[in-house]
Amino acid sequence: MSYIEIIHEHEAEGKLKELYEGMGNKVANIIKVHSLFPDSMETHLAYYKTIMFKKSPLTRAQREMIATTVSAANHCHY
Repeated sequence: MSYIEIIHEHEAEGKLKELYEGMGNKVANIIKVHSLFPDSMETHLAYYKTIMFKKSPLTRAQREMIATTVSAANHCHY
């Protein structure tokens, strides 16, 4: 759980509500930390999609392994 104030799906309005709906209203807390500033959330999501899904010399599996290894090294469950 985050120590940063967040807006939950059922409380969202405007742009934040649209972003949540675009994620199927099932949003991870790591994304919800941006909920007070939806523009930041939108940028974070675009960045994630770029590094994980766009053309790269690394396979998708390699990118996931890197993310998992970094999270484990940082004792982060994300």
